[in-house]
Amino acid sequence: MATNNPPQQPSRRPQKSKRKPSLLGAFFGFLFKLAFAGLCIAGIVAYSVYAYLEPRLPDVEVLRDMRYQIPMSVYSKDGKLIAQFGEKKRSPLSFDEVPKQVINAFLAAEDDRFFDHPGVDYQGLLRAAVVYAATGEKRQGGSTITMQVARNFFLSTEKTFFRKINEILLAIKIESLLPKQQILELYLNKIYFGHHAYGVAAAAQVYYGKSVGELTLAELATVAGVPKAPSTFNPVTNPDRAQVRRDYVLKRMLKLGMISDEQCDKALAEPMKAGLFTAQTELQAPYIAEMVRNEVYEQYGEDAYLNGYKVYTTVDSRLQLAAENALRETLHEYDERHGFRGVKRHVELKKQSTEKAWQEALGDVIPMGDTVGALVLETRDREADLYLADKSRARLDWDAVRWAGARSVKAVLKPGDVIRLRKNDQGRWVLTQVPEVEGALISLDPSNGAIVSAMGGFDFQQSNFNRATQSQRQPGSGFKPILYSAALEAGYTPASVINDAPFVYYDPSIPGGVWRPQNYSGRFYGPTRLRMALAHSRNMVSIRLLREIGLPRALEMARRFGFLESELPHSLTLALGSGTASPLRMAGAFAVFANGGSRVEPYLIDHILTQDGATLFRATPLVACNECDQSAAGGTGESRVAPRVLTPQVHYMINSMLQDVVRMGTATRALQLGRSDIAGKTGTTNEVRDAWFNGYSPALVAVAWMGFDSYKPLGDGETGGHAALPMWIAYMKEALKGVPETSFAVPEGLTSGRINEDRGGASEEESDEEGAFEIFPEGQAPGGASSLQADPSSGENAPLERGDDEAPAPVIEQPAEPKSAPKGSSTAIESLF
Repeated sequence: MATNNPPQQPSRRPQKSKRKPSLLGAFFGFLFKLAFAGLCIAGIVAYSVYAYLEPRLPDVEVLRDMRYQIPMSVYSKDGKLIAQFGEKKRSPLSFDEVPKQVINAFLAAEDDRFFDHPGVDYQGLLRAAVVYAATGEKRQGGSTITMQVARNFFLSTEKTFFRKINEILLAIKIESLLPKQQILELYLNKIYFGHHAYGVAAAAQVYYGKSVGELTLAELATVAGVPKAPSTFNPVTNPDRAQVRRDYVLKRMLKLGMISDEQCDKALAEPMKAGLFTAQTELQAPYIAEMVRNEVYEQYGEDAYLNGYKVYTTVDSRLQLAAENALRETLHEYDERHGFRGVKRHVELKKQSTEKAWQEALGDVIPMGDTVGALVLETRDREADLYLADKSRARLDWDAVRWAGARSVKAVLKPGDVIRLRKNDQGRWVLTQVPEVEGALISLDPSNGAIVSAMGGFDFQQSNFNRATQSQRQPGSGFKPILYSAALEAGYTPASVINDAPFVYYDPSIPGGVWRPQNYSGRFYGPTRLRMALAHSRNMVSIRLLREIGLPRALEMARRFGFLESELPHSLTLALGSGTASPLRMAGAFAVFANGGSRVEPYLIDHILTQDGATLFRATPLVACNECDQSAAGGTGESRVAPRVLTPQVHYMINSMLQDVVRMGTATRALQLGRSDIAGKTGTTNEVRDAWFNGYSPALVAVAWMGFDSYKPLGDGETGGHAALPMWIAYMKEALKGVPETSFAVPEGLTSGRINEDRGGASEEESDEEGAFEIFPEGQAPGGASSLQADPSSGENAPLERGDDEAPAPVIEQPAEPKSAPKGSSTAIESLF
């Protein structure tokens, strides 16, 4: 029988209950998703920014061969620094040249993790971000040394996020390209330190007058603290803030183990003593420096101030110092001859009795030339006590003030007077004043025209007008040797006789309608040999000589000597030097006489080197060569032959005549040099407005000039031989030390003969003791002649006449065409041609 069982129910497994997620979990899940999305977006944005900026980044490859903006340096021939030109003072150093402690100071001050990070210090950037989030201020922060290199070489200083991103990207690229040492080298040479100083070497010089290796620990910490804020932490303009920054750097160095406790304490105790120091110029020659600056700038433009050119001049430092001393001493001598102009300023010592007050009283009395300021504290009959601007004391005796023309010191000076002093050649202080008269002195090597010294005035700071090269003054009788050279070339001889007698020229265009030139003495000497006429500078002889040889011949000779057509009058006034010329022009002309008859071109720059020592320029001057083939004159290359201006015969004759200017003429004061190989020509212009001496030896030519910029007359008796010649003598006395005497060889084609000194013709008796030997071209000697073996023109037998003359420049600057005498005139009139 079947059983009826109930159906079995399927067994049910217990199921877990579903729990709702917690609110906190959902929040963090959301944040995670948001952060992830943010990171993705940031990554996309960052990549987009990178993709946009990277192609526009500067090429950091240029840092491999970086050339800094370095000033131009000017040196003398013997390597002494004369000047530097350029706004940015910089002296680049290699990494190996920087002392380790200097590097440590900068690492402590700017980036102590420099050698560990890849160009970007993320910790520093994070700190900067936190500061920005907290304050809302965009401050420069987190910048590594590499980032500063990127900014200084490629970016602006504007504080923007895009500039910061560019800075970061560039820093990473730089780190991938250059080693750490080179990056640090770029930083140390590029960073700005204030006062136009770029780079640590320039900063050491500007603030301490030292090289980097000479800095003390305190000093180098001060320097290392400046780049953070060059104006705020400047040790000169803000010493208190600079000290705070210095002390921070020192303590950082201690913390980093770079210095010991003892070193740190000693440096912290060192007082702040920074100042402003200019480049250590070894030769003060500002007129030379400006001539060089102008010439290099004309050739290379702004690159002259940026590329670190080293310009070596032809200037001899010893001769430049001699020129400076000679010019200033001569100007003082002239100034003192014309009297003391009195005390210009006085202070009441009762009211200003402290040393600080004395300093203030002397504060605006700046040194000028070789003069300095002083304050008179006390006076007695024979001496005075003084206080100087450098805080020293001095005492003047009677000899130091005697030139002022009073009978006692008390009569000249009073307590409270502000005066000027200078040291005389014995090194003693004497009363002085800044000369009102000016002067110039320039000297050349006559063999090639190299300028070995030049002074363009008493003081460059007082006036930067260079009278040696820029002035245009009448040369007066200094032009006569060119005229006489033309006459000798035309067949005249030193014995040719010209009448020194009155000369009258009618011209209605001049005041009074008549030109009556005179000799300086106002006397006339009758028939005169050319040798004597040049030695004693007889004007009437020169005028008649020009009339006889013709103006075109004289002008052509002047052009051959280097004078410009525009500088020369086309009239008889040319004979008296009424044109214009600079002392440099005159020096170039007289170099022809000094070197044997060849024209050289004056030049100042010998060679120019680039920053890395390569030769950028080297002078190839014309060189006087009396034995060289003149067909090769001029040309190109390192050795160029100077063209001959005078034949050897003409040169020998005119040189002997110019020697007689010294031996027996208007320049006999130069005999004190005790040399037989010197020659030259004095020059004095109309109303004694200019005084010249143009002189030379075969080794050196020098031109001295004195006058007023205002063209005021120098005064009675202040001729070239009295006013300018002492300057030349003082210079040549030093310049020719150790230089052996030389003479020119007698060229073929010259003879000598005894002449009558009065008539210039042959002496009536060969044994006539009153006769003199003279030089002649072959076939022109009067009477018997003998071959010329040595220079017979010593002048020993020539009469030394009183009333030596120098040519005053004529009144007429641009005379009219020649005119004949009016009818009925009882005066003997001589035509021009």
